[in-house]
Amino acid sequence: MRAQRLRTGLRGWGGVGAMALACALAVLAALLLPMVHSHGADGARPDDGGRGAAHGSRARAAQECTDPEKQTLAPSGDDGPTIDEIRSRKGGKRKLVVGVDQNSYRWGYRDPNSGGDARLEGFDIDLAHRIAKDVLGDADAVQFKAIPTDQRIPAIQDGRVDMVVRTMTINCDRLQDVAFSAPYFRTGQQVLAPKSSKITGYDRSLAGTEICTAAGSTALSTLEQDQKDGKLPEGVDLRTTVPNQLDCLVRLQLGEVDAVVTDGALAASQAAQDPTVELKGDAFTTEYYGVAMKKDADDLVRRVNRVLEQWRADRAGGWQHSYDRWLSETMDDAAKSLPPAPQYLRGS
Repeated sequence: MRAQRLRTGLRGWGGVGAMALACALAVLAALLLPMVHSHGADGARPDDGGRGAAHGSRARAAQECTDPEKQTLAPSGDDGPTIDEIRSRKGGKRKLVVGVDQNSYRWGYRDPNSGGDARLEGFDIDLAHRIAKDVLGDADAVQFKAIPTDQRIPAIQDGRVDMVVRTMTINCDRLQDVAFSAPYFRTGQQVLAPKSSKITGYDRSLAGTEICTAAGSTALSTLEQDQKDGKLPEGVDLRTTVPNQLDCLVRLQLGEVDAVVTDGALAASQAAQDPTVELKGDAFTTEYYGVAMKKDADDLVRRVNRVLEQWRADRAGGWQHSYDRWLSETMDDAAKSLPPAPQYLRGS
């Protein structure tokens, strides 16, 4: 069932010519990536990062977790050691360091038509500027670092970034490694495939297909668990994983995979870049994006939650303004909604 031809008709970020150049560069990057059908001799993925030994204990901890989007601290404007450390940085280093994506259309991306240095922009970028304004008094006092999907948690733990604002789903497994803010967006996993494909959604039409996911994504972990539980149709191939989600769209355009599974919000943005693909079927999970920080950064978590409350309430330049600017054209009517209502840990 695998497609055998390169898909044409790409369009995108404000102009056919600019998108053609962007896609040409993306295709070149994809061709330079190592072939992804790579497993070790024991069947382990090379990007597991040593998870095998701890998998059992982590799985048990995840089973005890319910409603991960509610496992966050109540908002506060008080300072603390994490915020003090950020503010104590000298000179040009006095910035909030934020891990983001730079190729997720409308979320965190560089518009090739913007001219100049093609600054990062998008829904996630707006939120990062808002947090920097609150913590440092300057919306531009932020240093963006492009982080691959599977490096989001290591970047936080290693101190390379203060936080990650990168369409990152709050889930029980990740709560073992990082702390999350309250949710700022609701989405769910969906299937993206060519319009001409016989795939109809997350159903039996996927039998015998090859699906691309981003390494370290909730899409991959969900599909692997469903395959283990016998919920996926026979013959579904999940071996194609990539560092960044946009690489999956490139694989689809090259005819190397039959479908992509990712968050519906991201899938809608990818469909907006390529008129030959579309979302197939409804979302089959419910998930929430949150800002990820270090486990012990309680003061920063509380501060971000206060920023989120203010951002949601701000009718002039807040959540709804950013949604209307960046996402309203790519999300269907059913997806248009107010931000999720926050809930916090009792006694926090």
